[in-house]
Amino acid sequence: MRQDVKQLLVVEDDSQIAAIVRDYLDAAGFAVRIAANGDAALAIARTDRPDAVILDLGLPGRDGLDVLRELRRDGDTPVLILTARGEETDRVVGLELGADDYVVKPFSPKELVARVRAILRRVESRTGHAEIIRAGGVEIDVPRMKVTVNDRPVDLTASEFALLLALAREPGRVFTRLHLLDILRGVAFESYERAIDAHIKNLRRKIEPEDGPPRFIQTVYGVGYRFAEPAP
Repeated sequence: MRQDVKQLLVVEDDSQIAAIVRDYLDAAGFAVRIAANGDAALAIARTDRPDAVILDLGLPGRDGLDVLRELRRDGDTPVLILTARGEETDRVVGLELGADDYVVKPFSPKELVARVRAILRRVESRTGHAEIIRAGGVEIDVPRMKVTVNDRPVDLTASEFALLLALAREPGRVFTRLHLLDILRGVAFESYERAIDAHIKNLRRKIEPEDGPPRFIQTVYGVGYRFAEPAP
């Protein structure tokens, strides 16, 4: 097997769903292992060190959220939640525990593959430690704390800069308000989650086009925000 093939772990107790996911990921060029329960998944993750994990929440025995907690204690392997639990609470809890994305059943296998690829691209972009970040028409000069939008200089507060930097570093990743609040605590303590909405409103006013929907910072209703992914 080529060393550049990404290794994925699919944690799913439904054998039919697991087979569908495996077949689509295999056709996309990934190497796939399957675990049918949480204990087996953690054992494989600790020995094989997969590049990403696709995790069902409704597992027999050890719950998927508990598996996610253990994965996060062990490291920062990207995790995509694949679950029938579509309620807002489950999505928020999963993201707060450190999941990188989620897909709700029933799902499109092609969309699942695309989301896995997006997660892996974001991980690779993190390792580059770029001093200049370019996303769409936004350019962020990190050490100088300077931002331009379509070559137009934009003046941001320290909080706005911190939020934009976090979002633009990982286009497509959903950030909950609590996660963004944690980021801001390194700048100036904010007392409640909804302060994030006010910062995002001000940030959009400075970087988004005056007419039409937001181009850069997208709202994920009931969860938080994400920076738009580049067009394929």
